[in-house]
Amino acid sequence: MEKFVIQGGVPLSGEITAAGNKNAALPILAACLLTDQDVVLHNVPRIRDTEAQIALLADLGVEVERLGENSLRFRAADIGATEVDEKLAARIRASFLLAGPLLARFGQVTMPPPGGDTIGRRRLDPHLDAFRDLGATVEADRSIVLSAPNGLRACEIFMDEPSVMGTENALLAAALAPGRTVIGNAACEPHVQDLARLLCKMGARVDGIGSNVMIVHGQEKLSGAEHSIGPDHIEIGSFMALAAATGGELRIRDVEPSDLVMIRRQFGRLGLSSSIEGRDLLVTPDQRLAIQDDVGDAIAKIDDGPWPAFPADLTSIALALATQADGTILIFEKMFENRLFFTDKLVSMGARITLCDPHRAIVSGPSRLHGERLESPDIRAGMAMLIAALAARGTSEIYNIVQIDRGYERIDERLQDLGARIERVAVEPVPAPV
Repeated sequence: MEKFVIQGGVPLSGEITAAGNKNAALPILAACLLTDQDVVLHNVPRIRDTEAQIALLADLGVEVERLGENSLRFRAADIGATEVDEKLAARIRASFLLAGPLLARFGQVTMPPPGGDTIGRRRLDPHLDAFRDLGATVEADRSIVLSAPNGLRACEIFMDEPSVMGTENALLAAALAPGRTVIGNAACEPHVQDLARLLCKMGARVDGIGSNVMIVHGQEKLSGAEHSIGPDHIEIGSFMALAAATGGELRIRDVEPSDLVMIRRQFGRLGLSSSIEGRDLLVTPDQRLAIQDDVGDAIAKIDDGPWPAFPADLTSIALALATQADGTILIFEKMFENRLFFTDKLVSMGARITLCDPHRAIVSGPSRLHGERLESPDIRAGMAMLIAALAARGTSEIYNIVQIDRGYERIDERLQDLGARIERVAVEPVPAPV
């Protein structure tokens, strides 16, 4: 076990390169199961979630070769079983992304319950409905058994919600269902688009990438491919907030500007000014964070929604940044009913936050935060606490940092390069009472 020890109050300044998109890497890793040929991936973030997904692939018999720090080669020529290991699957929510490719290629799969953050209910029904539409039978009890012994068939799928992982599983399965599959009400986040681009390189054709209706022209067989995973817009948004909350100056390299339009606009409502130079994003120093009221002096609001709306994964980050902005704002997290429960941690640091209900919090700032002992309940709440700790006076300790490590590669080392006073410290486990 480890913790972060943070001395706050130091502006973060310098340059940083955006890591590969975690939420793109996880379905793209699963796509390696669709072919018996080599799939070479670059810019794979080396974080706990991707390492867990790679371990699941290796357990199934996929040959894995690390070509560099963030490059790997996969060959799924000798898959020994289509029953996914329960203990490994419990480590990440994205374990369920193996269902689509295993079902499509081998006609059957047994999936245990997936793990993941406890940020609210995260339904599997959109995945299962898509598999049924494609012709699979579904038996759901403790484990979920999917079967299509005669193969999947092209069809029309309408997602009952624009589920990101549900859309990804539908794309993965439809890629090996010969013919034309239409996926309506599809999620269209950057990571969904990146998966679709890889499937095209493997021989499928996907029309409508970036829209909420995608048409997959599936094939009998897919080939290998080489692909570089796009930059993580959630990490970029997190570093933007870190720089602004500490009064620093930051250049973030290798961004995709089109992925940042709504993020920059909503952060701008908090007074965070940013600019684009080529494929770099700049946050200028010593910004006066001031919340822009809505017309008529109404309280401003930041809410999330399906892409291209403001990403749900950045609501915790926006809330932490709002504690350092002058004014009052409503943070409305519509998608996950437990996402905002971490706000009591920031309140203990001196933040003025009123949690109205599980989905809404009112933040009044700026707050003069002080160091505190904290524990991270999930990836994004952990980053929000990290932002608060780096902006606070005094020393903070953050425990359960395995959650932060799940989504941010070498976060302590990269922050140290920007001037942060942060240290990773081993923690002796506390023995259970006898």
